[in-house]
Amino acid sequence: MAKSKNSSLNLQGINAAIIMDGNGRWAKKNALNVTSGHERGVDVVKKIVESAAKVKLESLSLYAFSTENWSRPKKEILGIKKLIIKAIDSQLPELIQQEVRLNFFGDYSSFGETVIDAILDAERSTAFEDPKLKLNIALGYGGRADIIQATKLIANKIKLDKLLLEEISDETIFKYLKAPINDLDLLIRTGGDQRISNFLLYHLAYSEIQFTETLWPDFTEEEFLQCLEAFSNTERRFGKRS
Repeated sequence: MAKSKNSSLNLQGINAAIIMDGNGRWAKKNALNVTSGHERGVDVVKKIVESAAKVKLESLSLYAFSTENWSRPKKEILGIKKLIIKAIDSQLPELIQQEVRLNFFGDYSSFGETVIDAILDAERSTAFEDPKLKLNIALGYGGRADIIQATKLIANKIKLDKLLLEEISDETIFKYLKAPINDLDLLIRTGGDQRISNFLLYHLAYSEIQFTETLWPDFTEEEFLQCLEAFSNTERRFGKRS
């Protein structure tokens, strides 16, 4: 690949997301337990967030824990719960310094009171009106569940005569989805698998999608910036002819 010119990237208004896949395989490859893989993955998040802020992304949404991940071993889930608190405690001061607004979305009620309190405190501490970056963390999230709950809320509004059927639009649906973005511009998935795994289904309608073989703990700032540069050079036609 040619040498990147990403130092001049400016992606204001662009919403990007990452499916951070490969922590477990990285741990196995390095003869470590899976928790070590997740810990290394958290370190990578810190660097990627810094890069996202530098190129002025509007938002970066990270798929941290899906609704399907509850089927994983209890020991791994317990480790993830502890790691969430540890990550918030260690990275919150830098997020505040960088003026990054942190937002968690999904159904994370089952993570317990300690995790929920840490999340709420982090969101309050980073509630900047004009943040340098909006960092959205999907926790206990599933795209289908998000659409179903939005549909129920809209149906109830119609039932109560607070919304007309004719008023339903994309904007209406986005308003009731838990994910705090509208259209997603770019989705990156690490780890080699080429699927979207129930992530931001309604938001992905015209997203550019990039897959990389790199396991998440090995994903670097340089590769992230190369992904962003490739996106910036893509002609996006939205179904139209150029």
